[in-house]
Amino acid sequence: RRRPPATMPLRLDVKKKLSERSDRVKCVDMHPTEPWCLASLYSGHVFIWNYEKQTLHKSFEVAELPVRAAAFIARKQWFVTGSDDMELRCFNYNTMERVAHVAPAHSDYIRSMAVHPSAPYVLTSSDDLQIKMWDWEKGWACQRTFEGHAHYVMMIKFNPKDSNTFATASLDRSIKVWSISSPVPNYSLEGHESGCNCVDYYPGGDKPYLISGSDDSTLKIWDYQTKSIVSTLEGHTNNVVSVCFHPKLPVILSGSEDGTVRIWHSTTYRLETTLNYDMERAWTLAVAPNSNKVGIGYDEGCVVIKLGHEMPVASMDKNGKVMWAQNTSVQVASVRGVVEEQKAADGERLSLTSKELGTVEIFPQTLSHNSNGRFLAVCGDGEFVIFTAQTLRNKTFGSALDFVWSAFGTGDYAVRESSSRIKVFKNFKEHRTFRPPFAAEGLFGGRLLGVRSNDFIVFYDWETDTMVRKIEECPRSVHWNDGGELVALACDDAFYVLKFDPDAVVAATMATGAERDAIAEDGVEAAFDLAHDIEQKVRTGFWVGDCFLYTNAQKRLNYYVGGEVITLAHLDRTMYLLGYLPREGRVYLVDKNNDVVSYAVEESILDYQTAVVRRDFEAADEILGRIPPAQHDNVARFLESQGFKEEALAVAADPEIKFELALELRKLPEAVELLRESFGEDPTADTPVKWKQLSDLALSLCDHETATVCAREAGDLPGLLLLHTTHGDAAGLEDLAEQAVAAGRANVAFIALFLLGRLEDCIELLLSTGRIPEAAFLARTYLPSEVSRIVELWKADLSKVSKRAAESLADPSQYSNLFPDLALALKAESMFRAQRGRRVPAAAYEAAKADLDLDLIDAMRNLEAMEAAKAAASGDGGDAASDDGAAAADDGAAAAAAVDEPLVDGAEEPADEVDDAVGAEAAPASPAAASPVAAASPTAAGLLSG
Repeated sequence: RRRPPATMPLRLDVKKKLSERSDRVKCVDMHPTEPWCLASLYSGHVFIWNYEKQTLHKSFEVAELPVRAAAFIARKQWFVTGSDDMELRCFNYNTMERVAHVAPAHSDYIRSMAVHPSAPYVLTSSDDLQIKMWDWEKGWACQRTFEGHAHYVMMIKFNPKDSNTFATASLDRSIKVWSISSPVPNYSLEGHESGCNCVDYYPGGDKPYLISGSDDSTLKIWDYQTKSIVSTLEGHTNNVVSVCFHPKLPVILSGSEDGTVRIWHSTTYRLETTLNYDMERAWTLAVAPNSNKVGIGYDEGCVVIKLGHEMPVASMDKNGKVMWAQNTSVQVASVRGVVEEQKAADGERLSLTSKELGTVEIFPQTLSHNSNGRFLAVCGDGEFVIFTAQTLRNKTFGSALDFVWSAFGTGDYAVRESSSRIKVFKNFKEHRTFRPPFAAEGLFGGRLLGVRSNDFIVFYDWETDTMVRKIEECPRSVHWNDGGELVALACDDAFYVLKFDPDAVVAATMATGAERDAIAEDGVEAAFDLAHDIEQKVRTGFWVGDCFLYTNAQKRLNYYVGGEVITLAHLDRTMYLLGYLPREGRVYLVDKNNDVVSYAVEESILDYQTAVVRRDFEAADEILGRIPPAQHDNVARFLESQGFKEEALAVAADPEIKFELALELRKLPEAVELLRESFGEDPTADTPVKWKQLSDLALSLCDHETATVCAREAGDLPGLLLLHTTHGDAAGLEDLAEQAVAAGRANVAFIALFLLGRLEDCIELLLSTGRIPEAAFLARTYLPSEVSRIVELWKADLSKVSKRAAESLADPSQYSNLFPDLALALKAESMFRAQRGRRVPAAAYEAAKADLDLDLIDAMRNLEAMEAAKAAASGDGGDAASDDGAAAADDGAAAAAAVDEPLVDGAEEPADEVDDAVGAEAAPASPAAASPVAAASPTAAGLLSG
């Protein structure tokens, strides 16, 4: 049975990709691989626009006169121009260097040029009535001149089916066809009433056609074999100055001085749409060879549009047979076993052996196999045709804006005939027709029949067309899993995974009264439950078990399972999913040029993850044995994401993953053992950081012994300082001080030395690090005997900056009057030096805390008074002097006791206790200074260390 001719219009959305104002654009060309539009201007400039970013990519000042012709030579990274100064110029569009300059190339304006698709030739046409062929491999020498036109030669086009021939359009009202090997035309096509401005060849192999546009405002389709006019297209109201067949779509585009660009169907020749962007006259058109982009040049600027979508019209059945459409031709190839045969890597283009299965009479816009792959549906031009997949034999046809298969029966499908009528077919026969109570804008197949409006989607039962559920989302595509339990709604910016409950639907059908009315309004509320929503835009997708594989807008191949998204591959271009072969464990994708690639996706992993999501752990354990060991780390990551960290630790093989899991599970012994065995001295393993993590974990578990070991392995000196001081470990502090000095960690070294009472070492550390002023002040407080030496060093250092400032520093040995009580401080230093090594435990705090308030200067003064009193008592001192001396003697005795004896028993130098916390000897200049008594007193030292 033959279907009637198509009557429905093409469903081609026109989207503006670029619109830029400029001087008059005389010629445009589209780059075959980059998102660039080349525009030559009447002002003599040439612009390269990036229509994806909507920016000016490059600008060239070519000539002072109009540049009427320009073309990319992409394989050389050049573009070539012809201008009204009769000169030919070639530029490298990357370096902006001028590659060639032919002057003069013609004796009049250069109107058009064409680049040979494979040979190093460029053709130019001119108002001097000639066409010339230039060879860039021979220094841009003119290889041949073609003559035969009687007026300006306005355009040249190579024949895409035979690049040794080309056609020209002239104002002498003729179209001439030439061979590059002959200087005279092969033949002429005449029929226009006025001069011809433009010409183009039909790109398909089924029709020997070319098209021309003329000043008589018409387009003519020619059969260049019979040299006859096939059709004349009328509609423009002024000169037609540009025309082209689209290489991928069944359309003809024409531009006119009436300011419009018209799109015609290339089979029926009916006018599909008219574009007018209010930029005055449309001078030039260019189509990208491998995309749906079209460049248009106007009086007032440049526009780039996109016609329809660039998704390939292709489908793959469950056995790996891929079918795709090239215009009206249907091609078939098999991908089964190709990857293994070609040893192809992931993402590598597969070399497929294809054959033409046949042609269809409509322009295919979608191809889809039914559930068992026996039938293929082709939809386009407002109609559908169902073929047998083996021989492309016509099974049935009809009218349809959308066509979808059911998930069950072999011949069950539905069509959207209009926005108000849906037809359901069962076993290829019409089953029922229903009218949804809203404008239907889309149709989706699967477990339920989905009908979309502009605001929501409604799911219907295939058998009864009763409403199941209305969902307030407007998806671009709907994807059901094989079991019909999960469905993904792919919307503009996200996709939603819903769980379908058929039992709830059955139960709802038994409802009566108000419950029944509520169901009739919005469907069964319990029919769907939102599982997850993922903020990613899905381009194409399908389910494998409970795993949803998809490509997204960021050019990634991902899959969703259990709320987690896992990236399988980063794609180098926009790809579209074809299908999955479980036996080969590979997913297949195709790009807009019908190039097929594949990536490995182990079925056992998908089955395992599906079992885990369903909490079927017995099945998961059984499947785990089938998963290759190389994939165990991926399984561990998935288990971790699902909250099963213990299981993930048991499965993981990578030491990094196991270490992270052990940390999260707070398994300290396992983590320590893993770190010692698996990483060792590996410099790339970031081992010190891991030891630090273990030290922190040990501290949180109050395992200070392990924390100390880990901190030592990590080189964590501040952590060791904390641990040693906490435990009163003087020996540890000694080692730490040496490590810190060797490592250049002066702050840690200073604190450790200070706590140990090694004041001389503290001063030397300050001096060695250039901190001379701090050393002087430390000595003034604790070691006044060192002040003079350090002041001399300070003066020498400061004199390098300011001699005057250096001279203002006072040396105690020279200006003792500026240092009150210095003698007492020196005496205190000498008296308490012997006590500095004593270490008192924190347990002595209660007995030692009173010593913190002692003022050594007053104590030394009182001690002198006591000695004076004794001397006076042995002499002729009076009673009053004796009383005063007795009081001073009591204070001096207290100071002496602090020097000579500990205040508590057993407080002398315990081997395991922390060292002196302050270790100060020298008396402060005032009572406000740090108490040297506390430093000298063993009990005070114990308090501070505690």
